Amino acid sequence: MYKTTLSEKFRHRKVWKGHNPNLIHSFIPGTIISVAVKEGQKLKKGETLAVLEAMKMHNFIVMPFDGEVVKVNVQPKDTISMKLALFEVRPKL
Repeated sequence: MYKTTLSEKFRHRKVWKGHNPNLIHSFIPGTIISVAVKEGQKLKKGETLAVLEAMKMHNFIVMPFDGEVVKVNVQPKDTISMKLALFEVRPKL
């Protein structure tokens, strides 16, 4: 049997979390211009959830699959950072 000493860096490391396909994250920092959905709304793949303005360009955040919006975490004029969870969605069963 071996005795091992763990380093400070290892003991305070960030724990890995798997990707949750039901969360839609921002891919770039910016400002939410409009939110086109409400909680409980059913959508088809490709429909617009929101419009994000970044560097004077409008980026459309779209539904990745057919399903329902469970939770909306943003509203118009919100300034958001990268990788922020914007929407929680549920696939159509």
